[in-house]
Amino acid sequence: MKVICISDTHNKHEEIPIPDGDVLIHAGDITEGGTKREVIDFLKWFSAQSHQYKIFIAGNHDFYFEKNSEEDINEIIPENVHYLKDSEIIINDIKFWGSPVTPGDGTWAFNQKQAQEINKHWEQIPDDTKVLITHTPPYKIKDVLNNGRHIGCGSLTQTLQNREIGYHIFGHVHDSYGITTVAGTKFINASCLDNQYRYLHQPLEFRLN
Repeated sequence: MKVICISDTHNKHEEIPIPDGDVLIHAGDITEGGTKREVIDFLKWFSAQSHQYKIFIAGNHDFYFEKNSEEDINEIIPENVHYLKDSEIIINDIKFWGSPVTPGDGTWAFNQKQAQEINKHWEQIPDDTKVLITHTPPYKIKDVLNNGRHIGCGSLTQTLQNREIGYHIFGHVHDSYGITTVAGTKFINASCLDNQYRYLHQPLEFRLN
């Protein structure tokens, strides 16, 4: 099963050539301002992709998903698209689990303070999760800004030490695009735009057995 990973497209999704695959995952920040109009435009594009399974989470720019009810959100999501919010989908006996939460003071969407408040989200990650999708990186893994500052989530790092996650897909930190492997987990920062919001980073991919 071929998995294609993208993140942080910020309304520039149509500029990005998407490779063929079985599963297409977007790890948040589909919009810039978080408006319903932006969300609908993205969903129209996303649902038209050829992949059998299309999964996305929200990011800290995607205010629409934080401010509106689950009922309102479900009304605009196409039937062939899966939206995860501290929830899971199982494909071919493989569990995918996603969350939009990022560390912060509440200025942005889905911000939670470290560590107690944000821990409530990470504790929900099932032990048998194979593919984890979060908007935030874990602390000190593909999370460094161009000024050298690490802004990943330390609480998430601690949680992952107690779970055998095969793949962790995220974005948020545009400067740290790429793939690295730590302690048996493949960490994928799939941010498509650079820190000046230019499309420079191609979708990343991997295969699931």
